[in-house]
Amino acid sequence: MVPAERPARVAWSAVGAACGPCTAAALGGRPDPGRRARATGAGLPRGDRRAWRSAAAAGSAGLRTAFAQSVGMPTTRALSLFLMTSLPLAGCTAQLGEPDPDPASTLAEEGEWWDEGPPEDEPSADPPDAGEETETASFELSGAPRFQLPFPCGQVWAGQTRTNHSPLRSIDFNRANDVGDPVVAAAAGRVTVVSNLGNRSYGRWIEIDHGNGYRTRYAHLRSQGVSVGQRVSQGQRIGTVGDTGGSSGPHLHYELRRWGTAISPVFDGRTAHFFGTRNYRSQNRCGGGGGGGGGGGGATGHPGRVNTNGARLTVRSGPGTGFRAVGSLADGQRVRIRCQKRGQRITGTYGTTRIWDFVGTGYVSDAFVFTGSDGRVAPNCR
Repeated sequence: MVPAERPARVAWSAVGAACGPCTAAALGGRPDPGRRARATGAGLPRGDRRAWRSAAAAGSAGLRTAFAQSVGMPTTRALSLFLMTSLPLAGCTAQLGEPDPDPASTLAEEGEWWDEGPPEDEPSADPPDAGEETETASFELSGAPRFQLPFPCGQVWAGQTRTNHSPLRSIDFNRANDVGDPVVAAAAGRVTVVSNLGNRSYGRWIEIDHGNGYRTRYAHLRSQGVSVGQRVSQGQRIGTVGDTGGSSGPHLHYELRRWGTAISPVFDGRTAHFFGTRNYRSQNRCGGGGGGGGGGGGATGHPGRVNTNGARLTVRSGPGTGFRAVGSLADGQRVRIRCQKRGQRITGTYGTTRIWDFVGTGYVSDAFVFTGSDGRVAPNCR
């Protein structure tokens, strides 16, 4: 508690802690050590951090409203919070808007985060052995697309896994000032759930079906930009980060499930770290889609394997047999699908489809490529 005779001293200390480092950095060009405290509310009681971060994300125009809604907050604390937030936001907007290269360290003082799990009427998504720790290792999930971080290419996010999480094999993503940041599909698929549970559980959330029993969930969203039944490509924006539902503050709750059971999330072929907080850099759709007859989505395309039962597969300059041949692939050869395009209908080893895969040098029919999915696994070629 703060003694009643010390409000001015406490308020002035708050101003010094928030503005002093910022002013020094502006004058001397040095790093701003106060940025972490302003962005995350580090050092404040846990109950005040949500109000702090929401206000910081809203900007100075919404500060008075945000703190006016802090029911029961002592006057001294409210004054300190207001001064610490409004003055730095007014004079240090550039620092707050810069990407944080090490969000895991920035958010370290918050300790473990907290949020509510799936809806109460759902059966448990945890398997009997969910509590066993797993090592971080590279591997391909059986029949799964190559899942990527649910954020745009190059972004760095702190991902936290913890023993009291529900489901246990889920991960929360966070960074400073993340309210409204875009959330993208971890892999191509079909939207199966777009729901709003209000101030409980997931709040606003989305589920995507990726085939072969794999589904991903994205919770506590501020906004949702897709509808049930819609097909989405990997890296396509589906919503924005928020703090809806039951949570200790803005973040993205992410799950990977197979046949209803939560499993350790995998990003770019590597499992998430259990348990603790680490930084993750997104490789989602890095490089963008390909151009008409060439160009592609970079070296991290979706993995595939040619299956022609012996014959070589002709690579074409466009999505159809009428385009000129530019090469060929051996039966069993592994490829990277950088993007996909709708073209001539072809019947092959895996059925009939109009999808053609761009594999770096040209296009091959998806009917002869094993991808682990019956639908799209890569963005549209442009």
